[in-house]
Amino acid sequence: MPFSNTHNKYKLKFSAEEEFPDLSKHNNHMAKVLTPALYQRLRDKETPSGFTLDDVIQTGVDNPGHPFIMTVGCVAGDEESYEVFKDLFDPVIQDRHGGYKPTDKHRTDLNHENLKGGDDLDPKYVLSSRVRTGRSIKGYSLPPHCSRGERRAIEKLSVTGEGRGLSPTGAGPAAAGRARPCPRRHNDNKTFLVWVNEEDHLRVISMEKGGNMKEVFRRFCVGLKKIEEIFSKAGHPFMWTEHLGYILTCPSNLGTGLRGGVHVRLPKLSQHPKFEEVLGRLRLQKRGTGGVDTAAVGAVFDISNADRLGFSEVEQVQMVVDGVKLMVEMEKKLEQNQPIDDMIPAQK
Repeated sequence: MPFSNTHNKYKLKFSAEEEFPDLSKHNNHMAKVLTPALYQRLRDKETPSGFTLDDVIQTGVDNPGHPFIMTVGCVAGDEESYEVFKDLFDPVIQDRHGGYKPTDKHRTDLNHENLKGGDDLDPKYVLSSRVRTGRSIKGYSLPPHCSRGERRAIEKLSVTGEGRGLSPTGAGPAAAGRARPCPRRHNDNKTFLVWVNEEDHLRVISMEKGGNMKEVFRRFCVGLKKIEEIFSKAGHPFMWTEHLGYILTCPSNLGTGLRGGVHVRLPKLSQHPKFEEVLGRLRLQKRGTGGVDTAAVGAVFDISNADRLGFSEVEQVQMVVDGVKLMVEMEKKLEQNQPIDDMIPAQK
């Protein structure tokens, strides 16, 4: 739970050395950046809603790291967190997002017509397609810090914002490490979903069976814009800045918050010694179909964009479309026992 302002002031009776967490066994971006000197400089600061440095880092203190991926180890409690604690967040963001500097500006592009292709991914290999993102509602604290009243207000707004044609599906998983109701709503054929008050205020998902990423992205952009329009009319637009793009709870999702992915069957290519290199050059990442901690089943992988910040939504989905199309062609070549050395892409 977040510390209250009073508790934060009480802790200042102890020295920074006495309060500094033991990070000796930690492997996350926060632990790499936070030093005793930086902790001392930031420990007495608070955002207007009362989020403190100890609130920012608590998730990274409690969770030393992950065996396979470099976790972030810190979260924002409100929009102002990224400014008040920028001395911590800026180097974490730069480290996590491939050198994205505090002076860089993010590109946003939700015009689905700018996507080239994407409607011709071979359904014999591409089993399903999905695009998701998160959104934060201006004027409210983020889920790690928001009150019951704030959560109820966001849910009330979201019911209006999601509009007609979306029906509730009940409660969802725990949010940001805290078990709470997480209402979900979807359209009749369950190809467009909205989760409320999970890790972020809103999680918006467009998906369908097969390889028509073009239609999935079109539905995603159209639905997202409709939701944004109604929230804006209610006086609560989405959090967005020129530098960080869309503001979300975890720094790993800043920018677009977008993960465009397909479940694709690659039995031959996944065994090829250059599979990982190909993924890296295409700026893509792989997961098991059950999520980040799962292995591929039947050589079916969840392939998605690796970037969030510094590339627009269209650019990120384009990387998925182009990259997956190339990998399917590689798979077909390998099925015919033909080499793929001349198909290895240059670094994007």
